[in-house]
Amino acid sequence: MINIYITQQEKLQEIEEIEKGCWINIVQPKSEELEDISRKLDVPVEFLTYPLDVDERSRIDTEDGCTLIILRIPIYEEANEEVQYTTLPLGIIIKDEVIVTISNQENEVASYFLRKQVRGFFTQKRSRFVLQMFRFTALAYLNHLKVINRRTSSVETELHKSLRNEELIKLLNLEKGLVYFTTSLRGNEIMMERLQRMNILPMYEEDKELLEDVIIENRQAIDMANIYSNILSSMMDAFASVISNNLNIVMKFLTSITIILMLPTLVASIYGMNIKLPFQESPHAFLITMVISFALSFAGIVAFIRRKWF
Repeated sequence: MINIYITQQEKLQEIEEIEKGCWINIVQPKSEELEDISRKLDVPVEFLTYPLDVDERSRIDTEDGCTLIILRIPIYEEANEEVQYTTLPLGIIIKDEVIVTISNQENEVASYFLRKQVRGFFTQKRSRFVLQMFRFTALAYLNHLKVINRRTSSVETELHKSLRNEELIKLLNLEKGLVYFTTSLRGNEIMMERLQRMNILPMYEEDKELLEDVIIENRQAIDMANIYSNILSSMMDAFASVISNNLNIVMKFLTSITIILMLPTLVASIYGMNIKLPFQESPHAFLITMVISFALSFAGIVAFIRRKWF
């Protein structure tokens, strides 16, 4: 799917044809669409196909006056039961007076601009546009990390009383997501630092300051991801022991109940034997045996409570 936008009178509008200063947003393109864009813009086809590879790393490439920037952005896939938080490459191509973004699926970074939530956004200001994408990518990571932290706290509450492995598996999946985030954020940082050193994009002084702010926010996201990952690792080790301890407590309680119930069963078994027994001639024999049974059970309960076995 290909959509073309341009900023006119400070408003983002969709247009039909490619023109100077426009933004071309490509999502899940077909091969013929890629060939058509490549021909119209004189862009290498490889620049359009590289970002569609889910394993493509963050980097910058230039060829024949065309610049390709690959940025890894965060993705939340609710339908994925194993790893819901992962990353996806977003390609940014700058050619002449046109900027192209291409990805394998809809993403929240492009959505910020499409929903008109970005101040000072103009498709004609290509360098500023790229830096704003960097900034909102870093903010997206930070937002997802906050959600992961809240989900971790929720799972932690469940683990306090759990005897199953399901909560531990949830933590493991969150930790996998943090590993993906950390790896992608580090790749983005290297790419941004290279962009800062090289004169690939023409930038005014305020653009350079914006890039420095973006790098700082990206490092903040890396630090947060590392902290949460370390916390999750420690938590998983601790709660593996908690689950084992909870199971031991349950087994101890059930064993204690079994012993308490065994005492009256023992008395009943003895008085069920076909031999001469005490109190068998007494009209109160049943009551006496019941009193003995309850007395033994009560004594057992008191003994367990004193030893803190209950």
